[in-house]
Amino acid sequence: MSGPRPILYSFRRCPYAMRARMALKVSGIACEHREILLRDKPDSMLAASPKGTVPVVILPDGAVIDESLDVMRWALARNDPENWLAPGDAMFDLIAENDGPFNHHLDRYKYSNRYENADAAVHRAGGLDFLKKLDDRLAGQSQLFGDAASLADIAIFPFVRQFANADRSWFDAQDLPHLQAWLAAHLASPLFAAIMEKHELWSDRAA
Repeated sequence: MSGPRPILYSFRRCPYAMRARMALKVSGIACEHREILLRDKPDSMLAASPKGTVPVVILPDGAVIDESLDVMRWALARNDPENWLAPGDAMFDLIAENDGPFNHHLDRYKYSNRYENADAAVHRAGGLDFLKKLDDRLAGQSQLFGDAASLADIAIFPFVRQFANADRSWFDAQDLPHLQAWLAAHLASPLFAAIMEKHELWSDRAA
């Protein structure tokens, strides 16, 4: 696409940023990638989005998109070559469950020392309930809404990845064969490899 590129502030390992980067990549929207550290956020990013979370996309006209699902929808509204939006509104209840209750458990399982009285085992069990629900959905199909990947798969998979990586031996030992195969396929995809390429850290001082 010609003309000025959108600016993307991102952090490589953040699942919210991952899903936004995948949507931008598949839609063919080239951005000026600004890799940041969450503990050292650049003033330029905070000026655009004071809440200080990634991703942040600044459009050439100055408009700011700073919620990952909004970035995904914006990108796919411009170009959706793999029909990720095809399942429609049916996807968003499942994504909301991922972003709400499941992410609540994920944070307190992986980072239990950051939360007062958080019991990692309790939150691992709570997260497992959602993983079992996903595994049941995948029993008769390769993706969450059929046999073609959708926005839901791409929005949810980075969080399942993070949950699995908290204790990979435990995750691999669970009776989640369909989910484990689904996760492995997304991890091995060329799209995921492309958006996980490393970038030098952005600094306002070097701009």
